Amino acid sequence: MSRSAPAAEPALADPAGPATADLATLFAPFTVHSDVLLAVSGGPDSTALMLLAQRWQAQCRPPTRLHVATVDHGLRPESRAEAQAVGALAGRLGLAHARLDLPVPLPGTRLQEAARHERYQALAAHAGAIGATAIATAHTRDDQAETVLFRLMRGSGIGGLAGMRAARPHGPLTLLRPLLSRPKAELVALCRAAGISFVEDPSNSDPRFARARLRTLLPSLAAEGLDAAAMERLARRMARADAALEAATDEALRTLWLSAAERTGEGTIRLTRAGLAALPEEIALRLLGRAVAAVGEGPVELAKLEALAAWIRALAGDEHGARTLAGALVRVNRRAVAIGRAPARRAFRQAR
Repeated sequence: MSRSAPAAEPALADPAGPATADLATLFAPFTVHSDVLLAVSGGPDSTALMLLAQRWQAQCRPPTRLHVATVDHGLRPESRAEAQAVGALAGRLGLAHARLDLPVPLPGTRLQEAARHERYQALAAHAGAIGATAIATAHTRDDQAETVLFRLMRGSGIGGLAGMRAARPHGPLTLLRPLLSRPKAELVALCRAAGISFVEDPSNSDPRFARARLRTLLPSLAAEGLDAAAMERLARRMARADAALEAATDEALRTLWLSAAERTGEGTIRLTRAGLAALPEEIALRLLGRAVAAVGEGPVELAKLEALAAWIRALAGDEHGARTLAGALVRVNRRAVAIGRAPARRAFRQAR
C-alpha cells in the first residue's frame, strides 16, 4: 500500500490571511509569557513576524502583550531610517516600539559574530527593562538550513547539527523562534500581499562573510535533493537524538554523579574512574562536559572535550595526571576523576 504524502502546512501568505487556528498554533509558545519582545530589523522575515503576531493578538485575544524593538548597529547610513520605518509600522499596528543603539562600536574583525552578540545583549537588556520574559526572532527554515550546513562544515556533533531550537533559554529569558519551520519565500510573499515594504540587508550577500558564501551553495545542493526542507528535517532528527542522549546523561547523573560522586566544599566534582569508563563513550563525554562547564568557564568546545576524554582513557590503571580545560582542573588518580576550578592565572610581568 502506498503512503500518502504528509499534508502541507497552511500557507501564511494566503490572500485571505492565515486562519485563526493556524495563528493560535504558531504562537502557542507565546501564551506562557505575559510580555514578549519581537526583534524586528525591517527585513521581510521579521516584518512578517510582526504582522503575524499582531494578527494573532487581534484574532485570538491572548493575555500576552507584544513589544517591538529594532537594534541599530550603526553599520550603514540607512540603518536609522530603517529603524524609524519599523517604528512607524509598529505604531500603525498598535505595538510599542523601541530603537536600541549599541553602547560601543563593533570591532573590525569577526564583525557578524560581534554584531549578533551585541544585538542579543541589547535585546535582553530592553526585555528586562519592560518586563518581557521572552524574545522572539524571525529565523526561518532557510536560516536553519544555513545553520546546519555551517555547523556540518565545522565538524559539529549531534547537538550542533540539531540546529537552532524553536525555544531555548537565554539567561533568565526564553528565546522563541515561531517561524523556524516556515520558508523565507512565504514570508516575503506575506509582506507583499499585505502591501508592506521591507529592507534587504546587503551583508546577506556579501562574500566576505561565511554565511553569505554558504548561501550561494544552497541552490546547487537543493538540485541534488539537499534543500532547506531536507536540512530542517535533519535538524529535527538530530534534535530528537540529542534529547535521547541528554536523557541518558541525566540517568548517568542519577546513578553515578549523585552516588559515586561528591561535591567538596571547594566545589570539586569527583567521579569514580571505573564508573566513568563503563559508560558509553558519548555519555561519558557529555558527563565530563557538564562537569567542566559546572566548575569552569562554561560550555567546552567539542574537539577539546574529546581530547580530554581520550587522555583519560589512555591512562593506564595506576597512572595519574592533571590537565586544565576551560577554567577547570581535571585530576585523575587510580580511583577517581576530580574536576575542580583551575587556579587563577598569574598576571604576566615584563622583566626589567
